[in-house]
Amino acid sequence: MGDYMRKEKRKFKWPKYISMIFIMIIMYIFGTLLGQYIQAIKASGSGALSILFEIIILMFCIYVAIIIQIAIHEGGHLIGGLLSGYKFSSFRIFNFMWIKENGKLKLKKLSLAGTGGQCLMLPPEFKDGKIPYKLYNLGGSIMNIIASYIFLGFYLLWTNIRIVSIFLLMLSIVGIIFAIINGVPMQFGTIDNDGYNALSLGKNSSALKAFWVQMKVNGLLSKGVRLKNMPANLFLKPKDEELNNSIIASKAVFVCNYLMDKHKFDEAEKEIHRLLGMDTAMVGMHRNLMICDEIYCKAISGNSKEEIDSLLNKQQKKFMQSMKKFPSVLRTEYVYALLVEQDKNKAEKIKNKFKEISSTYPYESEIESEYELMEIANNKVKA
Repeated sequence: MGDYMRKEKRKFKWPKYISMIFIMIIMYIFGTLLGQYIQAIKASGSGALSILFEIIILMFCIYVAIIIQIAIHEGGHLIGGLLSGYKFSSFRIFNFMWIKENGKLKLKKLSLAGTGGQCLMLPPEFKDGKIPYKLYNLGGSIMNIIASYIFLGFYLLWTNIRIVSIFLLMLSIVGIIFAIINGVPMQFGTIDNDGYNALSLGKNSSALKAFWVQMKVNGLLSKGVRLKNMPANLFLKPKDEELNNSIIASKAVFVCNYLMDKHKFDEAEKEIHRLLGMDTAMVGMHRNLMICDEIYCKAISGNSKEEIDSLLNKQQKKFMQSMKKFPSVLRTEYVYALLVEQDKNKAEKIKNKFKEISSTYPYESEIESEYELMEIANNKVKA
């Protein structure tokens, strides 16, 4: 299986390289146009303060262009999903997330390292062993391209209006870059892009089923359902030989999450350790979150500090810092401080941070689950 997986990884390197070259060409064109724009400002006879002011406005325009294209991208997923029979579950731009609770939209906060936005939807049921997936997965990139052509058209119409034209040009270029980064099949450190997922789903019926499970579980979480209360058939272990696919590997992660919520810690730790020791296509974010769960299991089982610290390497610490407001990361830090470092004051401060994020976190069922896990650790101290 290892040889096959290495071939699989080599197979998808070329789109990444071509995409990077294409993006570099676009950025070169953008840099050239930007240089011409700055020269035009200087040629207009503007003073140093005016030039500085226009450059600040320009930087602000770039930032706004990125936000707009992220919103357009996620809107493309939403439109593609709705046209395919999916139902709205949540819509996130940066840390701001709109989630449907009891038929009403509510604004919450969720920060996921490596992602600027996310649109999650409830998938339709299988029909003849199939569900639509292309338009939902590729809708974001398609919408970025459409929007880029529209912005480019307005740019060509209004080239004589300096700030407006450069802003429209930036919107167009950023949209093309987003379409490439998300649409061309690529694997990144913590996540697979939309194009890679769409390609995987088209080639693998097991991956398609795992994708459906992933979307279904997320949809149920948004409705306040705990993992332990979901149908058990959503958490069937995939075959080891199928774990070279990242979407199927995510299903294996859900199995471990399910065991954690059922408080089957010995079984969860054993499965986590087994998966982490295998050569799989599990995305980095899932791997690091599973390490957090393994740390928790070892801590409440009374394992030594040295053994637990062996899991906290530089990369894991960096990940936990980048996800410092994520419930399971805070829970892990709390249990480590309480049981491993035996520092109750530090643990209490972490618990207060957890309470702060709880009110705005989108999935109340996860908060309930994490509170229980922290209470189990707290009872270990009392015992």
